[in-house]
Amino acid sequence: MENMIDTKLDNFKLRFANEKDVPLILQFIKELADYEKLLHEVVATEEILMDSLFKQKSAEVVIGEYENKPVSFALFFHNFSTFLGRSGIYLEDLYVKPEMRGKGIGKIMLSFLGKLAIQRGCGRLEWWCLDWNKSSIEFYKNMGAIPMDEWTVYRVCDEALVNLANGYDS
Repeated sequence: MENMIDTKLDNFKLRFANEKDVPLILQFIKELADYEKLLHEVVATEEILMDSLFKQKSAEVVIGEYENKPVSFALFFHNFSTFLGRSGIYLEDLYVKPEMRGKGIGKIMLSFLGKLAIQRGCGRLEWWCLDWNKSSIEFYKNMGAIPMDEWTVYRVCDEALVNLANGYDS
């Protein structure tokens, strides 16, 4: 396949996703959600992903292939740090199929995103991790990631988002 990016792991290559990958991306999202015990929250469809990823270009996806079979993905987008005055890369999801874990695939994918951040002039790479996911937390810390313990994530969605938006015109 064209546009494959070689890695230091034999038989493991990366590539940026294209429109034909939408069913695969949705499959990976559902597998990750199932692993995180959040499958009931997935409302994404192939149509939504096609629009968001390839028409609006709201995010990008890198697919990892081992022996020409898709085994991992990373979905990310650019954010902005006012303090740095530069963009960053926010990693929304990184997933490696369970049978492929322990080979260094996750580390290669994170390293690739770090390299991409530097190539694009970004000031940081960041992501969230569920508090209960101790193995991932250790993995990230071993790679030099620092937990932002003094920060709390806030979210407005569904009816609360509509109510917030309605406050603009009131």
